[in-house]
Amino acid sequence: MLNEKTIAIIQSTVPVLEQHGLDITKRFYKLLFSNHPELLNLFNHANQNQGRQQTALANAIYAAAKHIDKLESILLVVKQIAHKHRSLGVRAEHYPIVGQNLLQAIQEVLGDAATDEILQAWGDAYGVIASVFIGVEAEMYQDTHQKEGGWTDFRAFRVDRKEKESDVITSFYLAPRDGEAIAAFDPGQYVSVKVEIPGEAHTHIRQYSLSDAPGKPYYRISVKREDAAAGKVAGKVSMYLHEQVKPGDILWLSAPAGDFILDQEDKRPVVFISGGVGLTPLVSMIETLAGSNPDREAIFIHAAENGATHALKQQIEELARGSAQISAHWCYRAPSTEDRELNAFDKEGYIDLPWLKEIIPAKDASFYFCGPVPFMKAVNGCLKEWGIPAADIHYEYFGPADNLEHAE
Repeated sequence: MLNEKTIAIIQSTVPVLEQHGLDITKRFYKLLFSNHPELLNLFNHANQNQGRQQTALANAIYAAAKHIDKLESILLVVKQIAHKHRSLGVRAEHYPIVGQNLLQAIQEVLGDAATDEILQAWGDAYGVIASVFIGVEAEMYQDTHQKEGGWTDFRAFRVDRKEKESDVITSFYLAPRDGEAIAAFDPGQYVSVKVEIPGEAHTHIRQYSLSDAPGKPYYRISVKREDAAAGKVAGKVSMYLHEQVKPGDILWLSAPAGDFILDQEDKRPVVFISGGVGLTPLVSMIETLAGSNPDREAIFIHAAENGATHALKQQIEELARGSAQISAHWCYRAPSTEDRELNAFDKEGYIDLPWLKEIIPAKDASFYFCGPVPFMKAVNGCLKEWGIPAADIHYEYFGPADNLEHAE
């Protein structure tokens, strides 16, 4: 444990971290990859290039410093990060490497302000924080390994089927190459997929939500093709999966992970709100609910550009047709002529609070949402404005965490 003097020193640096935290994390990653290029195999290079990983780490360091006297208050965040670490293969031996480069980054960015006393305090604090992560992750590795059908690290899966769901989203049905059992998962969880792309110096790992209900002899992931756009390069892994991977090919998967899961003990109505490919974990949830708790009311709301980009629509509509307790509602930003002729959507434009109030009978419900960050900020704002308690609001980031309370 940390003594009172160390805690006081760490807390005194909170304003400095608020001002210079992003500069520190940018320098940290440059140092880390320069000194240990092998770690490039663990990180999402796109998030690095976009600055999302640096921002997420800066926010995490700031939170740790601010709550250094009561780390238990950020244990939930620790567990969220630990799930990602376990799925990526982060190990205890990586933490001293991270600590060394982080302290060096603090020293280089702050200069003379980083006194020996401050660096010593941060070294001590990092040791305590790292031990928390190591302990939590060790339990996760053990639980995953001991689980029926579970495994450690990455396991070979064969692409049994590849199915186009929309103009931009394709599903991959993955069965274990060894023919053995696979681990059960909670609806909403994800797997890490590791690929070696021809011509690339490093392996690439991406997390993809499991988009089907658990209990089947395969895992399904539904992947959006990230094309190049203004100010944005094409997604290497998604393009590789869409354009080069075919049935019979092998992908390497980590065991399911993640804490964005459906609370199946809650008997109240549940509302799922998704944007784009953010529907994938929610599809798993509503599929599970329809099979295991058919009496629970469920409302599925999805926003898409138009019908051509709307994936897994038929699957949800079939659930709605088969159950009086399930309803589905579609919002298209720019519906096509065909969409209009077929009455394929319920609202044009964007999801807003007046429309949510029209289609959700009562706000005493549990809300789950996922999608692009601007979409999630808008949905979160609607729910807050409506007075939905924070305990009933659940969401998942695709990629490093952001802050939903502030606009872009």
